Amino acid sequence: MVSAADVIDDAVARGVIPGAVLAAGIGSPQPVLLHVAGDAQRDADARRPMSACTIFDLASLTKVIATLPCVLRFVADGEVGLDDPACRFLPAFARSGDDSTGKDRVTLRHLLTHTSGLPDCRRYYEFLHDPAGIRAAALSEPLVSPPGSVVRYSDVGFIVLGELCASVAGCGLGHLVRELVCTPLGMADTGYQPAPAAAGRIASTERVRDAAKTGVVHDENAEALGGVAGHAGLFGTAADLACYATAWACAGSKQATAMRLPGWLRGDALTCQTEGLAGADNAQGRRGLGWGLRGDRWDNMGDGWPDSGAGHTGFTGTSVSVDPQSGMWVVLLTNAVHFGRGREHSVVGLRKRVHALVAATLLASVVQ
Repeated sequence: MVSAADVIDDAVARGVIPGAVLAAGIGSPQPVLLHVAGDAQRDADARRPMSACTIFDLASLTKVIATLPCVLRFVADGEVGLDDPACRFLPAFARSGDDSTGKDRVTLRHLLTHTSGLPDCRRYYEFLHDPAGIRAAALSEPLVSPPGSVVRYSDVGFIVLGELCASVAGCGLGHLVRELVCTPLGMADTGYQPAPAAAGRIASTERVRDAAKTGVVHDENAEALGGVAGHAGLFGTAADLACYATAWACAGSKQATAMRLPGWLRGDALTCQTEGLAGADNAQGRRGLGWGLRGDRWDNMGDGWPDSGAGHTGFTGTSVSVDPQSGMWVVLLTNAVHFGRGREHSVVGLRKRVHALVAATLLASVVQ
């Protein structure tokens, strides 16, 4: 019988990805399945083997691992409300257009569910060269659809949420994530702006100007923002993400307790908030708070994954999925973009095959 490890090894052998770390478990952060394959760097400059302790550029996993839990903690502590307008905390957000834009009606819930009406992405780094200018541009971005009318996955929206978190907390987002997420959950190898000394442990991403990015965030807007942003910039290991995934998959775990979120709020985050809304390209949009759900356009969970599952992906080739009903979680980290952005290095199919095989293995063990 083909296993998830076999599928990953085949992808490495065929040159689809340089390497990967798979960790999966059920009921606790201790992996039932752990597989390491390939290389953290494989180019003309170096060949470094992948290890279970390799640190990855998590790309858009930043949205659910860093920004989401910070916003939810503010909600849990009564500092903000999900249906509060974002401009209450970021006045510049509403000042950025005339009354017809509707930006004063954009709520935190809209931003978390990608229904704010903001565009998917803007290449600020191409024409702005300082973090303050990019932040101002993101806050002043006009809407492209009315709030709450369509699901459009938006990096811009999470840049705004990152700024909102910093404004509410009165400190930098990096410091806030460390205090509210990484330290309580024991995620010692996760954070923004990894130290140069850690470069030997970091999976390289895309080659830019004849050198692979290693320890420098792959996302260009996040890099131009100094490496700390609400949509991208976080680095971390499979073991750390196993702790985070368990906090969502297992409500009674010590990891869930450490995250300090009430049950109703966890439930909202993992329940579809966008029923009846189409995606921007007419694809289905099924979003919780931050999380993508089964049937969403970006659903990475594959056949056999429970309908109660939730997940998220990152452009560099990363993903994390959880199921609060069974307690199952999967972390699949690759550095696919190290070989380039071509379709031949896409991990979309790989993710779904791996998730299906993991679900078949772990859920069968529960039945037995």
